[in-house]
Amino acid sequence: MKKLLIVVDYQNDFVTGSLGFEGATALEEPIAAKIEEYRGFGENGQVIFTMDTHDRHYMETQEGVHLPVEHCLEGTDGWQLYGKIAKMKQAHDLVFSKPTFGSYELGEYLHNHADEYESVEFAGVVTNICVISNIAVTKAAMPNVPILLDASCVGSNDPKLQEAAFEVMESIHVEIKR
Repeated sequence: MKKLLIVVDYQNDFVTGSLGFEGATALEEPIAAKIEEYRGFGENGQVIFTMDTHDRHYMETQEGVHLPVEHCLEGTDGWQLYGKIAKMKQAHDLVFSKPTFGSYELGEYLHNHADEYESVEFAGVVTNICVISNIAVTKAAMPNVPILLDASCVGSNDPKLQEAAFEVMESIHVEIKR
């Protein structure tokens, strides 16, 4: 059985770009250490990346209407993984591009491979939006697999909403290391 790490949307636009926030750059080292930890499990470790991915019609989407800030336009620098994390991505790592907060395709993949995993851990941004959305997708896809979260490996532009997200995640049985 494998241990899975899912790195959510640690992309330039969420770190230093149009939706960057204070503290996002400080997540680089903890996330890198977490990726190294999972690489250290050898065949029993796996890393998956999600990437927020929009096109030139973003402003016409429901998200674009409610959050009218262009970001993560596919192929742009803002869409790329940030800094050291980009260099740590390996060719065999799965990447799920997603046009909204949670990834339906990630959920399908996890549902079809649930029996391969002993646990799933999350890292990345934004805790109260995309991280919690993908955790909910994962919980639905594999309800009997423990979901873990190291609070030092996630971040939000709003500390109060991040704390609220932690409380909601704990209520759906996510094990949070604070």
